[in-house]
Amino acid sequence: MRELELYFGPQHLGMVGNFSITLKVEGDRILKATANPGYLHRGFEKLMEYRTWIQNFPLVCRLNVIEPDHMEMVYAMAVEKLAGIEVPERAQWIRSIYLELARVGSHLFGLWAYANMLGFDTIAQWAMYHRDLILDLFEELTGGRVYHIYIWPGGVRRDFPDGFANKIVETLHSIGKCVPDYDDTFFNNPLFYERAHGIGKITQEEAKEWGAVGQVLRATGIPYDIRKVEPYAAYDKVDFDIPTRENGDAYSRIWVIRDELIESVHLIFKLLDKLPEGEVYNKVPNPFKWKVPKGEAYVRVESSRGELGLYMVSNGKDKPYRVHFRTPSYPHGLTILEKVLVGENIADVGNTMISLYVVAPEIDR
Repeated sequence: MRELELYFGPQHLGMVGNFSITLKVEGDRILKATANPGYLHRGFEKLMEYRTWIQNFPLVCRLNVIEPDHMEMVYAMAVEKLAGIEVPERAQWIRSIYLELARVGSHLFGLWAYANMLGFDTIAQWAMYHRDLILDLFEELTGGRVYHIYIWPGGVRRDFPDGFANKIVETLHSIGKCVPDYDDTFFNNPLFYERAHGIGKITQEEAKEWGAVGQVLRATGIPYDIRKVEPYAAYDKVDFDIPTRENGDAYSRIWVIRDELIESVHLIFKLLDKLPEGEVYNKVPNPFKWKVPKGEAYVRVESSRGELGLYMVSNGKDKPYRVHFRTPSYPHGLTILEKVLVGENIADVGNTMISLYVVAPEIDR
């Protein structure tokens, strides 16, 4: 048959943001895929080198609109490591609760995107509604629904308001009681199995060679999670499981996301039960005149998409000298996506991409 060049996205429902893919196809079979994450013209890493340490907090959130909270955390950790700032114990626990709420919200958004792309509109609407309940909590805590700017060097911006812990529990219970409906309507639905099983399959060796992290790695059976490997905040104070699957395909990746969502809810309950009293913020010098000592630091956290790292250098002035992020979407959206699409059907391009949990701004930064 004749080979054709096909432009997939960015307007396609299965794409994220301004992402697009150039496909070389024969019939409906993909021979080659070239990912184009778009030109957002953001240049966040360079912009951060021209702003003071505290001015970068509103900026760093924009690297991932869906889940800005782990960006706050990794930046705060890097500044704290460079400046030698200690974080109060209660603040560490609150950070963990806050980040797990962000993980729940992000996974619900991911489920919305994936179900919507496959045509499961009911599931998509349920997931978006339940994510809105998480955003209600963020709005009460921080004043913002999308960008929160809650984690600061030395702790968090403010303590939980009165009754907030109970609202978290009530919200998570209202989401949790709908899990059987999600399972009956989507996860145990034969149509989901037929569309996702065997699609975009990755072996354990390929996952390690290509730099896979998060659900993409754990879907191959490797229980790798930074919260266990290199604990931060209060993750070493409570016990939790690392959900895995074995087949390494889109079906396994979405199941890992589902299992992680439930595990995060259980983890939040455990953190709330043991939440200590005390201060939530260790004051830093005047943030507008603050000069961080010379040095370099690399820190990492487990975002909802996998390992998120930040390398930062200070030359002793009031701004970072060098900033560089290691984002999960970079290997997933470029290296891995291009490789696993070869041999797949055109109809499964969006299926594969969303199962890899790609967010375009994490790539073009």
